[in-house]
Amino acid sequence: MGRIVAVNRYYWPDHSATSQLLTDLLEHLAAGGQEVLAITSRQRYDRPDAALAASETHRGVGIRRLWSTRFGRSGLAGRAFDYLSFYAAALATLLFRVRRGDTILAMTDPPLLSVVAGAVAAVKRARLVNWCQDLFPEIAERLEVPMVRGAVARALLSARNASFRAAHANVVLCDTMASHLLGQRVPAERTVIVHNWADGDITPVSRDANPLRREWGLGDRFVIGYSGNLGRAHDHDALLDLMQRLRGHDDIAFLFIGGGAGLDRLKVMTTAALLRNVQFRAYQPRERLSQSLSVPDVHLVSLREEMEGLIMPSKIYGILAAGRPTLFLGSAQSSIQRIVDSFGAGAPAMGTDMATAAAWIVASKHDRRLLARMGDGARHAYETEFNRAISLEQFERVFGPAIRPEAA
Repeated sequence: MGRIVAVNRYYWPDHSATSQLLTDLLEHLAAGGQEVLAITSRQRYDRPDAALAASETHRGVGIRRLWSTRFGRSGLAGRAFDYLSFYAAALATLLFRVRRGDTILAMTDPPLLSVVAGAVAAVKRARLVNWCQDLFPEIAERLEVPMVRGAVARALLSARNASFRAAHANVVLCDTMASHLLGQRVPAERTVIVHNWADGDITPVSRDANPLRREWGLGDRFVIGYSGNLGRAHDHDALLDLMQRLRGHDDIAFLFIGGGAGLDRLKVMTTAALLRNVQFRAYQPRERLSQSLSVPDVHLVSLREEMEGLIMPSKIYGILAAGRPTLFLGSAQSSIQRIVDSFGAGAPAMGTDMATAAAWIVASKHDRRLLARMGDGARHAYETEFNRAISLEQFERVFGPAIRPEAA
């Protein structure tokens, strides 16, 4: 039986989404008797200066943490140096540790990790499985990142696509992402949709029983929440517009839990706009996610329309698990909106029409029956299609012939 050697910039005990997902998967595989190695950095997502142990074993998973520069996520130049140094360290480590018959599981932090992992897989006669949390360089192009355009962007895209076409499997998060790769001539038979998941311990907590409502001074106000990372792919202007339209409603509060450059920008914007019905809270530990995700009466999920098919906001899975309705701000054809519509788990499609969104909130805030029905729909979606057990079973099918050649 070959080993699984996973590579991603973040892993346990980091709290970021890719770290938690990869930790869940590798610990699940290790518990089933699979030999697993995680190759990662010594940083935490929000603490680039962290100095995690270079080598340890946790819950059956061997962990090798690599040295890299530690400029953090605040600037593009520093982030580029962090990426390049991690690429170099990951390449050397993979070449040293990967053996014939192993499977390399490459995530997408840093971007284009599949190119590095694919080169090692070819040399070592290993298999490559790409776990695509997002698609680069398309995202960088659409965000107009300097230097990632024209001939450079085309060269990066060509290298990325070649690594995907040569892979044993490319795991994507939604149907629109799968369609995008099909348009890039990545074979459909090598593309598998496996949804991300929420922490398996997340359950709905009622308003009256939730201590965070009291701790955060929210009382009986109708809470519109946003939980997780807020980055450049999300529509900050639409969020600010929505808050401004509801500024006269003292019984409505906005709650942002998480981090990211976009959240820092939004803090400045709300202060400049003199908005007082807004709270910002740090990421919450996993053991408090049931409470924190249950505080909002309605959750916001935002994705710029040009990002559809390139990113799947994974915060939707925690919202479903917490049994709360979703108000999606983005393309009406989005995979998120299709989930919401299919299960009656939130607001109807309204794109980025913030006047309509504000009117829906005002009309819905006292309709407890409607909100309960949507919450029930959300929890039903989680229990039947979007929970951790289902996704881990799907991953086992992806890996099965890869780690057990006799099953191929």
